[in-house]
Amino acid sequence: MIVFMGAAGSGKSVQGRMLADELGLPWVSTGEFLRMLVAGQDRKDMMSGKLLPDRDIIQLVRKIFNIINTDHGFVLDGFPRTLAQADWLLNQVKHGQLTITALINIQASPEVIKKRLMSRGRTDDTEESIGKRIKEYQQFVVPIIEHFEKAGVPVYEINGDQSPLAVHEKIIALVRKERKLVHPD
Repeated sequence: MIVFMGAAGSGKSVQGRMLADELGLPWVSTGEFLRMLVAGQDRKDMMSGKLLPDRDIIQLVRKIFNIINTDHGFVLDGFPRTLAQADWLLNQVKHGQLTITALINIQASPEVIKKRLMSRGRTDDTEESIGKRIKEYQQFVVPIIEHFEKAGVPVYEINGDQSPLAVHEKIIALVRKERKLVHPD
């Protein structure tokens, strides 16, 4: 599995989907699943920028992993978002349930993030919620990336301020250079 991380608006979903298409792998976006499946107060909370409880997210991810073939690799986008979720994922690796071949962190400036999110037209993309997501990335996601590095997962930083095609070309060059990212065996 190749894990994509980055702040909302960094381009991680676009890049994750492009890489999955190029490599012929499933693209698993927890954000897409959440937008399809979450209703009621949880949906209202999610749309206001709040993170759902770890147990609920982990339960959803378990369901997703049960319906896709995880043996041949896949691209994971939007998970983990907390250290508890990261620990759960690393525990799956420790017990031979999954293999993480790389974590690709798409870094983008707050200005680029704001411009991208405001232009996509979703109701949950307000200036306030965007600012909150950028702070959450710094508070929650950056420590997760460091946690993965300490666990021995290869972490690659990619400048997401460039055009989507330029970012994709850098990721493809990285994958070609590090062939083990696609086929760890």
